[in-house]
Amino acid sequence: MGDHDQEEGLDEYTLDGTVDLKGNPILRSKSGGWRACSFVVVYEAFERMALFGIQSNLILYLTKKLHQETVTASNHVTNWIGTIWLTPILGAYIADTHLGRYWTFIVASVIYLVGMSVLTLSVSIPMLKPPPCQDPNLENCKEASTLQLAVFYGALYTLAVGTGGTKPNISTIGADQFDDFHPEEKEQKLSFFNWWVFSIFAGILFANTVLVWLQDNVGWTLGYAVPTLGLAISIGIFLCGTPFYRHKVPNGSSFTKMAQVILAATRKWNVPLPLDPKELYELDLEVYEEKQNYKIESTPTLRFLNKASVRTGSTSPWLLCSVTQVEETKQMVRMLPILISCFVPSTMLAQANTLFIKQGTTLQRVVGSFNIPPASLGAFVTLSMLISIVLYDCYFIKIIRKWTKNPRGITLLQRLGIGMILQIILMVVASLTEGHRLSIARDHGLVQSGGQVPLSIFILLPQFILMGIAESFLDVSKIEFFYDQAPENMKSLGTSYSTTTLGVGSFLSSFLLSMVSDITKRNGHHGWILNNLNDSHLDYYYALFALLSFVNFIFFLFVSKFYVYKAEVSDSIKVLTEELKKKRLRVSYGMDHDQ
Repeated sequence: MGDHDQEEGLDEYTLDGTVDLKGNPILRSKSGGWRACSFVVVYEAFERMALFGIQSNLILYLTKKLHQETVTASNHVTNWIGTIWLTPILGAYIADTHLGRYWTFIVASVIYLVGMSVLTLSVSIPMLKPPPCQDPNLENCKEASTLQLAVFYGALYTLAVGTGGTKPNISTIGADQFDDFHPEEKEQKLSFFNWWVFSIFAGILFANTVLVWLQDNVGWTLGYAVPTLGLAISIGIFLCGTPFYRHKVPNGSSFTKMAQVILAATRKWNVPLPLDPKELYELDLEVYEEKQNYKIESTPTLRFLNKASVRTGSTSPWLLCSVTQVEETKQMVRMLPILISCFVPSTMLAQANTLFIKQGTTLQRVVGSFNIPPASLGAFVTLSMLISIVLYDCYFIKIIRKWTKNPRGITLLQRLGIGMILQIILMVVASLTEGHRLSIARDHGLVQSGGQVPLSIFILLPQFILMGIAESFLDVSKIEFFYDQAPENMKSLGTSYSTTTLGVGSFLSSFLLSMVSDITKRNGHHGWILNNLNDSHLDYYYALFALLSFVNFIFFLFVSKFYVYKAEVSDSIKVLTEELKKKRLRVSYGMDHDQ
Protein backbone atom coordinates (compact mmCIF):
# COMPACT_ATOMS: atom_id res chain seq x y z
CA MET A 1 0.00 0.00 0.00
CA GLY A 2 1.54 3.36 -1.09
CA ASP A 3 1.62 6.55 0.96
CA HIS A 4 -0.82 8.21 -1.46
CA ASP A 5 -3.36 5.41 -1.08
CA GLN A 6 -2.94 5.51 2.68
CA GLU A 7 -3.58 9.28 2.78
CA GLU A 8 -6.74 8.77 0.72
CA GLY A 9 -7.84 6.10 3.20
CA LEU A 10 -7.29 8.48 6.09
CA ASP A 11 -9.56 11.00 4.42
CA GLU A 12 -12.52 8.61 4.60
CA TYR A 13 -12.95 9.29 8.32
CA THR A 14 -13.35 12.66 10.00
CA LEU A 15 -10.24 13.94 11.75
CA ASP A 16 -11.83 16.30 14.27
CA GLY A 17 -12.88 13.66 16.81
CA THR A 18 -16.51 13.43 15.67
CA VAL A 19 -18.22 10.04 15.95
CA ASP A 20 -21.60 8.51 15.21
CA LEU A 21 -24.37 8.26 17.80
CA LYS A 22 -22.88 5.01 19.17
CA GLY A 23 -19.43 6.54 19.61
CA ASN A 24 -17.76 4.91 16.60
CA PRO A 25 -15.51 6.72 14.08
CA ILE A 26 -17.64 8.15 11.30
CA LEU A 27 -17.14 8.19 7.53
CA ARG A 28 -16.87 11.61 5.97
CA SER A 29 -18.71 10.63 2.78
CA LYS A 30 -21.79 9.36 4.66
CA SER A 31 -22.17 12.09 7.26
CA GLY A 32 -21.94 15.76 8.03
CA GLY A 33 -21.55 18.62 5.56
CA TRP A 34 -24.46 20.50 4.07
CA ARG A 35 -26.52 17.31 3.81
CA ALA A 36 -26.69 16.97 7.61
CA CYS A 37 -26.90 20.73 8.10
CA SER A 38 -29.99 20.98 5.90
CA PHE A 39 -32.03 19.26 8.63
CA VAL A 40 -30.59 21.54 11.30
CA VAL A 41 -31.18 24.72 9.27
CA VAL A 42 -34.78 23.78 8.41
CA TYR A 43 -35.37 22.88 12.07
CA GLU A 44 -34.21 26.32 13.12
CA ALA A 45 -36.58 28.09 10.70
CA PHE A 46 -39.59 26.24 12.19
CA GLU A 47 -38.38 26.62 15.79
CA ARG A 48 -37.86 30.37 15.48
CA MET A 49 -41.29 30.66 13.89
CA ALA A 50 -42.66 28.94 16.99
CA LEU A 51 -40.74 31.01 19.53
CA PHE A 52 -41.36 34.37 17.87
CA GLY A 53 -44.98 33.44 17.30
CA ILE A 54 -45.20 33.80 21.08
CA GLN A 55 -42.61 36.52 21.64
CA SER A 56 -43.55 39.04 18.92
CA ASN A 57 -47.04 39.84 20.21
CA LEU A 58 -46.58 38.98 23.89
CA ILE A 59 -46.56 42.64 24.98
CA LEU A 60 -50.04 43.10 23.50
CA TYR A 61 -51.41 39.92 25.09
CA LEU A 62 -50.21 41.07 28.51
CA THR A 63 -51.69 44.55 28.16
CA LYS A 64 -54.91 43.74 26.29
CA LYS A 65 -55.84 40.31 27.66
CA LEU A 66 -54.17 40.18 31.08
CA HIS A 67 -54.72 43.95 31.62
CA GLN A 68 -51.16 44.82 32.72
CA GLU A 69 -49.63 48.30 32.65
CA THR A 70 -47.06 49.26 29.98
CA VAL A 71 -43.96 49.22 32.20
CA THR A 72 -45.05 46.03 34.01
CA ALA A 73 -45.87 44.20 30.77
CA SER A 74 -42.65 45.37 29.07
CA ASN A 75 -40.59 44.12 32.00
CA HIS A 76 -42.39 40.78 32.02
CA VAL A 77 -41.55 40.37 28.33
CA THR A 78 -37.89 41.31 28.68
CA ASN A 79 -37.46 39.22 31.86
CA TRP A 80 -38.89 36.19 30.09
CA ILE A 81 -36.73 36.78 27.02
CA GLY A 82 -33.75 37.24 29.32
CA THR A 83 -34.45 33.87 30.92
CA ILE A 84 -34.71 32.26 27.48
CA TRP A 85 -31.23 33.51 26.62
CA LEU A 86 -29.57 32.76 29.98
CA THR A 87 -30.76 29.16 30.48
CA PRO A 88 -28.47 28.04 27.59
CA ILE A 89 -25.57 28.26 30.05
CA LEU A 90 -27.13 25.35 31.95
CA GLY A 91 -27.88 23.55 28.69
CA ALA A 92 -24.27 23.91 27.57
CA TYR A 93 -23.03 22.58 30.92
CA ILE A 94 -25.24 19.47 30.72
CA ALA A 95 -24.23 18.84 27.11
CA ASP A 96 -20.48 19.22 27.70
CA THR A 97 -20.46 17.29 30.97
CA HIS A 98 -23.10 14.58 30.83
CA LEU A 99 -25.47 13.94 27.93
CA GLY A 100 -23.69 15.35 24.90
CA ARG A 101 -25.25 17.87 22.54
CA TYR A 102 -27.64 15.52 20.75
CA TRP A 103 -29.34 13.96 23.79
CA THR A 104 -29.44 17.26 25.70
CA PHE A 105 -31.21 18.73 22.71
CA ILE A 106 -33.74 15.87 22.51
CA VAL A 107 -34.68 16.04 26.23
CA ALA A 108 -34.93 19.83 26.12
CA SER A 109 -37.15 19.68 23.02
CA VAL A 110 -39.71 17.60 24.90
CA ILE A 111 -39.77 20.18 27.75
CA TYR A 112 -40.04 22.97 25.18
CA LEU A 113 -43.04 21.31 23.48
CA VAL A 114 -44.81 20.72 26.82
CA GLY A 115 -44.42 24.44 27.69
CA MET A 116 -45.80 25.51 24.29
CA SER A 117 -48.77 23.14 24.60
CA VAL A 118 -49.76 24.36 28.08
CA LEU A 119 -49.35 27.98 26.93
CA THR A 120 -51.78 27.35 24.07
CA LEU A 121 -54.30 25.92 26.55
CA SER A 122 -53.89 28.93 28.85
CA VAL A 123 -54.97 31.38 26.10
CA SER A 124 -57.78 29.08 24.94
CA ILE A 125 -59.71 27.96 28.04
CA PRO A 126 -61.93 30.79 29.42
CA MET A 127 -61.33 29.91 33.09
CA LEU A 128 -57.57 30.37 32.56
CA LYS A 129 -57.83 34.05 31.54
CA PRO A 130 -59.64 37.14 32.89
CA PRO A 131 -62.85 38.37 31.22
CA PRO A 132 -62.48 40.71 28.20
CA CYS A 133 -62.31 44.46 28.93
CA GLN A 134 -62.38 47.33 26.41
CA ASP A 135 -62.00 50.16 28.93
CA PRO A 136 -58.82 52.18 28.08
CA ASN A 137 -58.33 52.73 31.83
CA LEU A 138 -56.79 49.44 32.96
CA GLU A 139 -57.71 50.13 36.59
CA ASN A 140 -61.34 49.42 35.67
CA CYS A 141 -60.50 45.99 34.23
CA LYS A 142 -60.48 42.80 36.28
CA GLU A 143 -56.96 41.55 36.90
CA ALA A 144 -55.88 38.00 36.18
CA SER A 145 -56.17 35.65 39.18
CA THR A 146 -53.21 33.97 40.84
CA LEU A 147 -54.14 30.64 39.21
CA GLN A 148 -54.42 32.21 35.77
CA LEU A 149 -51.05 33.93 36.12
CA ALA A 150 -49.44 30.76 37.52
CA VAL A 151 -50.55 28.66 34.54
CA PHE A 152 -49.58 31.31 31.98
CA TYR A 153 -46.17 32.16 33.43
CA GLY A 154 -45.53 28.53 34.39
CA ALA A 155 -45.95 27.58 30.74
CA LEU A 156 -43.79 30.50 29.57
CA TYR A 157 -40.91 29.60 31.87
CA THR A 158 -41.21 25.85 31.17
CA LEU A 159 -40.78 26.82 27.55
CA ALA A 160 -37.74 28.91 28.53
CA VAL A 161 -36.13 25.93 30.30
CA GLY A 162 -36.61 23.89 27.13
CA THR A 163 -34.94 26.50 24.96
CA GLY A 164 -32.02 26.45 27.40
CA GLY A 165 -31.17 22.96 26.21
CA THR A 166 -31.86 23.53 22.52
CA LYS A 167 -30.31 26.91 21.76
CA PRO A 168 -26.65 26.34 22.78
CA ASN A 169 -26.59 22.90 21.17
CA ILE A 170 -28.46 23.16 17.88
CA SER A 171 -26.13 25.73 16.26
CA THR A 172 -23.13 23.83 17.65
CA ILE A 173 -24.47 20.55 16.25
CA GLY A 174 -24.74 22.32 12.88
CA ALA A 175 -21.19 23.68 13.03
CA ASP A 176 -19.89 20.25 14.14
CA GLN A 177 -20.92 18.86 10.75
CA PHE A 178 -17.90 20.59 9.19
CA ASP A 179 -14.43 19.16 9.86
CA ASP A 180 -11.85 21.89 10.59
CA PHE A 181 -9.11 19.46 9.49
CA HIS A 182 -10.63 19.24 5.99
CA PRO A 183 -9.89 22.37 3.86
CA GLU A 184 -13.11 22.23 1.83
CA GLU A 185 -15.35 21.68 4.87
CA LYS A 186 -13.52 24.34 6.87
CA GLU A 187 -14.26 26.84 4.10
CA GLN A 188 -17.92 25.78 4.00
CA LYS A 189 -18.20 26.53 7.72
CA LEU A 190 -17.45 30.20 6.99
CA SER A 191 -20.81 30.46 5.20
CA PHE A 192 -22.69 28.24 7.63
CA PHE A 193 -23.34 30.93 10.24
CA ASN A 194 -24.65 33.39 7.62
CA TRP A 195 -27.18 30.87 6.31
CA TRP A 196 -27.91 29.74 9.85
CA VAL A 197 -29.03 33.25 10.76
CA PHE A 198 -30.86 33.45 7.42
CA SER A 199 -32.97 30.42 8.43
CA ILE A 200 -33.60 31.96 11.85
CA PHE A 201 -35.03 35.10 10.38
CA ALA A 202 -37.01 33.27 7.71
CA GLY A 203 -38.90 31.67 10.61
CA ILE A 204 -39.20 34.99 12.42
CA LEU A 205 -40.56 36.63 9.24
CA PHE A 206 -43.44 34.13 9.15
CA ALA A 207 -44.12 34.73 12.85
CA ASN A 208 -44.11 38.52 12.47
CA THR A 209 -46.52 38.47 9.55
CA VAL A 210 -48.86 35.48 9.46
CA LEU A 211 -48.91 34.58 13.16
CA VAL A 212 -49.33 38.08 14.57
CA TRP A 213 -52.14 38.68 12.04
CA LEU A 214 -53.85 35.49 13.23
CA GLN A 215 -53.50 36.58 16.86
CA ASP A 216 -54.83 40.09 16.22
CA ASN A 217 -57.64 39.22 13.80
CA VAL A 218 -58.65 35.57 14.26
CA GLY A 219 -57.83 34.72 17.85
CA TRP A 220 -55.08 33.81 20.29
CA THR A 221 -56.02 30.12 20.32
CA LEU A 222 -55.15 29.62 16.65
CA GLY A 223 -52.33 32.17 16.93
CA TYR A 224 -50.63 30.01 19.59
CA ALA A 225 -51.67 26.58 18.25
CA VAL A 226 -49.90 27.16 14.92
CA PRO A 227 -46.45 27.87 16.48
CA THR A 228 -46.92 24.87 18.80
CA LEU A 229 -47.55 22.69 15.75
CA GLY A 230 -44.53 24.33 14.08
CA LEU A 231 -42.33 23.33 17.01
CA ALA A 232 -43.56 19.71 16.81
CA ILE A 233 -42.76 19.69 13.08
CA SER A 234 -39.29 21.16 13.69
CA ILE A 235 -38.43 18.42 16.19
CA GLY A 236 -39.59 15.80 13.68
CA ILE A 237 -37.37 17.35 10.98
CA PHE A 238 -34.35 17.30 13.27
CA LEU A 239 -34.91 13.63 14.14
CA CYS A 240 -35.06 12.74 10.43
CA GLY A 241 -31.46 13.88 10.07
CA THR A 242 -30.16 11.67 12.90
CA PRO A 243 -28.45 9.07 10.61
CA PHE A 244 -26.31 11.80 9.05
CA TYR A 245 -25.15 13.73 12.12
CA ARG A 246 -21.61 13.81 13.45
CA HIS A 247 -21.27 14.06 17.22
CA LYS A 248 -18.64 15.39 19.62
CA VAL A 249 -18.04 13.28 22.73
CA PRO A 250 -18.65 15.12 26.07
CA ASN A 251 -15.34 16.21 27.56
CA GLY A 252 -16.38 17.17 31.06
CA SER A 253 -17.46 20.45 32.57
CA SER A 254 -15.88 23.50 30.95
CA PHE A 255 -16.60 25.47 34.13
CA THR A 256 -14.66 22.95 36.24
CA LYS A 257 -11.68 23.01 33.87
CA MET A 258 -11.57 26.80 33.94
CA ALA A 259 -11.95 26.90 37.72
CA GLN A 260 -9.04 24.46 38.11
CA VAL A 261 -6.75 26.67 36.03
CA ILE A 262 -7.70 29.90 37.79
CA LEU A 263 -7.42 28.36 41.26
CA ALA A 264 -4.13 26.59 40.49
CA ALA A 265 -2.60 29.79 39.10
CA THR A 266 -3.81 31.80 42.10
CA ARG A 267 -2.45 29.28 44.61
CA LYS A 268 0.94 29.41 42.84
CA TRP A 269 1.01 33.18 42.36
CA ASN A 270 4.53 33.45 43.80
CA VAL A 271 5.99 30.56 41.79
CA PRO A 272 8.31 31.85 39.01
CA LEU A 273 7.55 30.89 35.40
CA PRO A 274 10.28 29.00 33.51
CA LEU A 275 11.94 30.84 30.64
CA ASP A 276 11.25 27.94 28.26
CA PRO A 277 7.48 27.21 27.85
CA LYS A 278 8.36 23.59 27.05
CA GLU A 279 9.19 23.09 30.73
CA LEU A 280 5.52 23.62 31.58
CA TYR A 281 3.39 20.56 32.25
CA GLU A 282 1.70 19.04 29.19
CA LEU A 283 0.15 15.69 28.38
CA ASP A 284 1.70 13.40 25.77
CA LEU A 285 0.41 13.65 22.20
CA GLU A 286 -0.89 10.08 22.45
CA VAL A 287 -3.34 11.15 25.18
CA TYR A 288 -4.87 13.78 22.91
CA GLU A 289 -4.93 11.35 19.99
CA GLU A 290 -6.67 8.69 22.10
CA LYS A 291 -9.31 11.16 23.32
CA GLN A 292 -9.43 12.83 19.87
CA ASN A 293 -8.82 16.19 21.49
CA TYR A 294 -6.78 19.19 20.40
CA LYS A 295 -3.36 20.06 21.75
CA ILE A 296 -2.61 23.80 22.04
CA GLU A 297 0.81 25.38 22.30
CA SER A 298 1.58 27.83 25.12
CA THR A 299 1.06 31.53 24.33
CA PRO A 300 2.40 34.68 26.04
CA THR A 301 -1.02 36.29 26.63
CA LEU A 302 -2.46 36.24 30.17
CA ARG A 303 0.89 34.87 31.39
CA PHE A 304 -0.30 34.70 35.00
CA LEU A 305 -2.48 31.69 34.14
CA ASN A 306 0.62 29.83 32.87
CA LYS A 307 1.54 29.35 36.54
CA ALA A 308 -1.14 26.64 36.67
CA SER A 309 1.19 24.51 34.48
CA VAL A 310 4.31 24.99 36.60
CA ARG A 311 5.36 21.70 38.25
CA THR A 312 5.56 21.91 42.05
CA GLY A 313 5.39 18.21 42.95
CA SER A 314 1.61 17.90 43.20
CA THR A 315 -0.41 16.13 40.50
CA SER A 316 -3.81 17.31 41.79
CA PRO A 317 -5.90 18.81 38.93
CA TRP A 318 -6.56 21.76 41.25
CA LEU A 319 -2.80 22.45 41.50
CA LEU A 320 -1.41 21.29 38.16
CA CYS A 321 -3.07 21.79 34.78
CA SER A 322 -1.83 20.99 31.30
CA VAL A 323 -0.77 23.76 28.92
CA THR A 324 -3.73 22.92 26.67
CA GLN A 325 -6.18 23.30 29.56
CA VAL A 326 -4.61 26.64 30.45
CA GLU A 327 -4.83 27.85 26.85
CA GLU A 328 -8.48 26.79 26.64
CA THR A 329 -9.21 28.84 29.75
CA LYS A 330 -7.31 31.80 28.31
CA GLN A 331 -9.42 31.67 25.16
CA MET A 332 -12.64 31.85 27.18
CA VAL A 333 -11.32 34.60 29.49
CA ARG A 334 -10.04 36.70 26.57
CA MET A 335 -13.58 36.85 25.19
CA LEU A 336 -15.15 38.22 28.40
CA PRO A 337 -14.56 41.95 27.62
CA ILE A 338 -16.12 41.45 24.17
CA LEU A 339 -18.99 39.61 25.85
CA ILE A 340 -19.58 42.58 28.17
CA SER A 341 -19.51 45.02 25.24
CA CYS A 342 -22.40 43.09 23.62
CA PHE A 343 -24.82 43.63 26.53
CA VAL A 344 -25.91 47.14 25.49
CA PRO A 345 -26.56 46.21 21.81
CA SER A 346 -28.79 43.39 23.06
CA THR A 347 -30.65 45.93 25.22
CA MET A 348 -31.37 47.96 22.08
CA LEU A 349 -32.77 44.87 20.38
CA ALA A 350 -35.21 44.33 23.25
CA GLN A 351 -37.00 47.57 22.36
CA ALA A 352 -38.26 46.06 19.08
CA ASN A 353 -40.26 43.52 21.12
CA THR A 354 -41.76 46.04 23.55
CA LEU A 355 -41.83 49.83 23.19
CA PHE A 356 -41.54 49.90 19.38
CA ILE A 357 -44.69 47.75 19.19
CA LYS A 358 -46.56 49.84 21.79
CA GLN A 359 -45.76 52.92 19.68
CA GLY A 360 -47.47 51.21 16.75
CA THR A 361 -50.73 50.88 18.69
CA THR A 362 -51.02 54.70 18.84
CA LEU A 363 -50.80 55.20 15.07
CA GLN A 364 -53.16 54.70 12.12
CA ARG A 365 -52.94 51.10 11.00
CA VAL A 366 -55.71 50.67 8.43
CA VAL A 367 -54.72 50.24 4.77
CA GLY A 368 -57.89 49.82 2.71
CA SER A 369 -59.83 47.17 4.58
CA PHE A 370 -56.71 45.61 6.13
CA ASN A 371 -55.80 46.33 9.75
CA ILE A 372 -52.03 46.11 10.27
CA PRO A 373 -51.01 44.36 13.51
CA PRO A 374 -48.39 46.54 15.29
CA ALA A 375 -46.13 43.53 15.92
CA SER A 376 -46.04 42.80 12.17
CA LEU A 377 -43.59 45.69 11.73
CA GLY A 378 -41.07 43.27 13.22
CA ALA A 379 -41.22 41.62 9.79
CA PHE A 380 -39.27 44.58 8.43
CA VAL A 381 -36.49 43.86 10.93
CA THR A 382 -36.42 40.35 9.52
CA LEU A 383 -36.64 41.35 5.85
CA SER A 384 -33.92 43.97 6.09
CA MET A 385 -31.72 41.50 7.95
CA LEU A 386 -32.28 38.72 5.41
CA ILE A 387 -31.51 41.02 2.49
CA SER A 388 -28.42 42.39 4.27
CA ILE A 389 -27.08 38.90 5.01
CA VAL A 390 -27.52 37.74 1.41
CA LEU A 391 -25.88 40.88 0.01
CA TYR A 392 -23.07 40.58 2.56
CA ASP A 393 -22.39 36.89 1.85
CA CYS A 394 -22.82 37.01 -1.94
CA TYR A 395 -21.26 40.34 -2.81
CA PHE A 396 -19.63 42.33 0.01
CA ILE A 397 -17.27 39.55 1.15
CA LYS A 398 -16.09 38.78 -2.41
CA ILE A 399 -15.37 42.44 -3.09
CA ILE A 400 -13.72 43.39 0.20
CA ARG A 401 -11.53 40.27 0.53
CA LYS A 402 -9.58 41.41 -2.56
CA TRP A 403 -8.24 44.29 -0.45
CA THR A 404 -8.11 42.74 2.99
CA LYS A 405 -6.98 39.22 1.95
CA ASN A 406 -9.16 38.01 4.84
CA PRO A 407 -11.35 34.95 3.93
CA ARG A 408 -14.20 36.61 5.85
CA GLY A 409 -13.74 39.97 4.10
CA ILE A 410 -13.44 41.86 7.37
CA THR A 411 -12.69 40.53 10.83
CA LEU A 412 -15.49 39.40 13.10
CA LEU A 413 -14.86 42.28 15.50
CA GLN A 414 -14.93 44.82 12.67
CA ARG A 415 -18.31 43.43 11.61
CA LEU A 416 -19.50 43.66 15.21
CA GLY A 417 -18.35 47.29 15.43
CA ILE A 418 -20.23 48.26 12.26
CA GLY A 419 -23.40 46.82 13.81
CA MET A 420 -22.88 48.94 16.92
CA ILE A 421 -22.48 52.13 14.86
CA LEU A 422 -25.72 51.34 13.02
CA GLN A 423 -27.49 50.90 16.35
CA ILE A 424 -26.42 54.37 17.49
CA ILE A 425 -27.90 55.82 14.28
CA LEU A 426 -31.03 53.69 14.85
CA MET A 427 -31.72 55.11 18.33
CA VAL A 428 -31.17 58.68 17.11
CA VAL A 429 -33.71 58.07 14.33
CA ALA A 430 -36.15 56.45 16.81
CA SER A 431 -35.84 59.46 19.15
CA LEU A 432 -36.50 61.97 16.35
CA THR A 433 -39.43 59.93 15.02
CA GLU A 434 -41.04 59.73 18.47
CA GLY A 435 -40.50 63.46 18.97
CA HIS A 436 -42.40 64.08 15.73
CA ARG A 437 -45.23 61.73 16.79
CA LEU A 438 -45.59 63.54 20.12
CA SER A 439 -45.67 66.97 18.45
CA ILE A 440 -48.52 65.81 16.18
CA ALA A 441 -50.37 64.42 19.22
CA ARG A 442 -50.02 67.82 20.96
CA ASP A 443 -51.17 69.71 17.84
CA HIS A 444 -54.34 67.60 17.67
CA GLY A 445 -55.11 67.72 21.39
CA LEU A 446 -54.55 63.99 21.89
CA VAL A 447 -52.16 64.14 24.84
CA GLN A 448 -54.63 63.59 27.67
CA SER A 449 -57.07 61.33 25.82
CA GLY A 450 -54.36 59.05 24.46
CA GLY A 451 -56.27 58.87 21.17
CA GLN A 452 -54.93 57.59 17.89
CA VAL A 453 -52.40 59.98 16.33
CA PRO A 454 -53.18 60.91 12.69
CA LEU A 455 -49.92 59.47 11.38
CA SER A 456 -49.36 56.24 9.49
CA ILE A 457 -47.73 53.38 11.38
CA PHE A 458 -45.19 53.30 8.57
CA ILE A 459 -43.36 56.30 10.07
CA LEU A 460 -41.81 53.67 12.36
CA LEU A 461 -40.39 51.74 9.39
CA PRO A 462 -36.94 53.42 9.40
CA GLN A 463 -36.19 52.30 12.97
CA PHE A 464 -37.34 48.74 12.28
CA ILE A 465 -35.35 48.53 9.04
CA LEU A 466 -32.23 49.97 10.68
CA MET A 467 -32.63 47.43 13.48
CA GLY A 468 -32.57 44.62 10.92
CA ILE A 469 -29.49 45.94 9.11
CA ALA A 470 -27.66 46.44 12.42
CA GLU A 471 -28.57 42.92 13.54
CA SER A 472 -27.28 41.43 10.27
CA PHE A 473 -23.86 42.65 11.38
CA LEU A 474 -24.24 42.09 15.11
CA ASP A 475 -26.00 38.72 15.27
CA VAL A 476 -23.97 36.82 12.68
CA SER A 477 -20.60 38.13 13.84
CA LYS A 478 -21.49 37.55 17.51
CA ILE A 479 -22.58 33.92 17.00
CA GLU A 480 -19.62 33.15 14.76
CA PHE A 481 -17.12 34.99 16.97
CA PHE A 482 -17.98 33.18 20.20
CA TYR A 483 -18.16 29.79 18.44
CA ASP A 484 -15.00 30.30 16.39
CA GLN A 485 -12.88 31.69 19.21
CA ALA A 486 -13.97 29.12 21.81
CA PRO A 487 -11.69 26.09 22.29
CA GLU A 488 -12.76 22.95 20.42
CA ASN A 489 -13.75 21.25 23.69
CA MET A 490 -15.82 24.24 24.87
CA LYS A 491 -17.88 25.07 21.77
CA SER A 492 -21.22 24.73 23.56
CA LEU A 493 -20.04 27.13 26.27
CA GLY A 494 -18.77 29.49 23.58
CA THR A 495 -22.17 29.42 21.89
CA SER A 496 -23.84 30.12 25.23
CA TYR A 497 -21.70 33.30 25.47
CA SER A 498 -23.66 34.58 22.48
CA THR A 499 -27.04 33.78 24.02
CA THR A 500 -25.90 35.21 27.37
CA THR A 501 -25.50 38.65 25.78
CA LEU A 502 -29.18 38.54 24.75
CA GLY A 503 -30.24 37.38 28.20
CA VAL A 504 -28.30 40.02 30.10
CA GLY A 505 -29.37 42.64 27.55
CA SER A 506 -33.04 41.80 28.17
CA PHE A 507 -32.67 42.00 31.96
CA LEU A 508 -30.71 45.24 31.54
CA SER A 509 -33.62 46.58 29.47
CA SER A 510 -36.03 45.75 32.31
CA PHE A 511 -33.72 47.43 34.83
CA LEU A 512 -33.31 50.59 32.75
CA LEU A 513 -37.03 50.86 32.00
CA SER A 514 -37.96 50.51 35.69
CA MET A 515 -35.19 52.86 36.83
CA VAL A 516 -35.93 55.59 34.28
CA SER A 517 -39.69 55.28 34.88
CA ASP A 518 -39.15 55.63 38.63
CA ILE A 519 -36.56 58.43 38.55
CA THR A 520 -38.47 60.59 36.07
CA LYS A 521 -41.61 60.45 38.26
CA ARG A 522 -39.86 61.62 41.42
CA ASN A 523 -40.37 65.05 42.99
CA GLY A 524 -43.70 65.55 41.26
CA HIS A 525 -42.34 65.19 37.73
CA HIS A 526 -44.55 63.76 35.01
CA GLY A 527 -42.45 60.72 34.03
CA TRP A 528 -41.06 59.58 30.68
CA ILE A 529 -42.89 56.25 30.35
CA LEU A 530 -46.62 56.08 31.15
CA ASN A 531 -49.51 53.87 30.02
CA ASN A 532 -50.59 56.77 27.80
CA LEU A 533 -47.71 57.05 25.32
CA ASN A 534 -49.06 60.38 24.01
CA ASP A 535 -48.37 61.82 27.46
CA SER A 536 -44.95 60.14 27.77
CA HIS A 537 -41.47 61.03 26.56
CA LEU A 538 -40.12 57.98 24.78
CA ASP A 539 -38.11 60.39 22.63
CA TYR A 540 -35.99 61.25 25.69
CA TYR A 541 -35.70 57.54 26.56
CA TYR A 542 -34.46 56.67 23.07
CA ALA A 543 -31.99 59.57 23.16
CA LEU A 544 -30.65 58.14 26.43
CA PHE A 545 -30.18 54.80 24.64
CA ALA A 546 -28.31 56.50 21.79
CA LEU A 547 -25.91 58.03 24.33
CA LEU A 548 -25.52 54.69 26.13
CA SER A 549 -24.80 52.95 22.80
CA PHE A 550 -22.13 55.54 21.96
CA VAL A 551 -20.37 55.12 25.32
CA ASN A 552 -20.51 51.34 24.90
CA PHE A 553 -19.01 51.62 21.40
CA ILE A 554 -16.02 53.52 22.81
CA PHE A 555 -15.58 50.72 25.35
CA PHE A 556 -15.80 48.15 22.55
CA LEU A 557 -13.09 49.93 20.53
CA PHE A 558 -10.83 49.86 23.58
CA VAL A 559 -11.24 46.15 24.40
CA SER A 560 -11.18 44.99 20.76
CA LYS A 561 -7.87 46.80 20.23
CA PHE A 562 -6.23 44.42 22.71
CA TYR A 563 -8.02 41.25 21.63
CA VAL A 564 -5.82 38.54 20.11
CA TYR A 565 -7.61 36.13 17.79
CA LYS A 566 -7.22 32.45 18.54
CA ALA A 567 -6.06 31.70 15.00
CA GLU A 568 -3.28 34.28 15.32
CA VAL A 569 -1.75 32.88 18.50
CA SER A 570 -1.80 29.18 17.70
CA ASP A 571 -1.54 27.04 14.58
CA SER A 572 -2.01 23.92 16.68
CA ILE A 573 -4.68 22.47 14.38
CA LYS A 574 -2.22 22.37 11.46
CA VAL A 575 0.56 21.03 13.67
CA LEU A 576 -1.62 18.33 15.23
CA THR A 577 -3.02 17.33 11.83
CA GLU A 578 0.42 16.71 10.43
CA GLU A 579 1.61 14.90 13.56
CA LEU A 580 -1.43 12.60 13.61
CA LYS A 581 -1.21 11.86 9.89
CA LYS A 582 2.46 10.94 10.14
CA LYS A 583 1.84 8.76 13.18
CA ARG A 584 -1.12 6.95 11.58
CA LEU A 585 0.80 6.45 8.35
CA ARG A 586 3.65 4.89 10.32
CA VAL A 587 1.23 2.57 12.13
CA SER A 588 -0.50 1.65 8.87
CA TYR A 589 2.83 1.04 7.14
CA GLY A 590 3.94 -1.16 10.02
CA MET A 591 0.80 -3.29 9.79
CA ASP A 592 1.26 -3.69 6.02
CA HIS A 593 4.88 -4.65 6.55
CA ASP A 594 3.92 -7.29 9.14
CA GLN A 595 1.38 -8.77 6.74
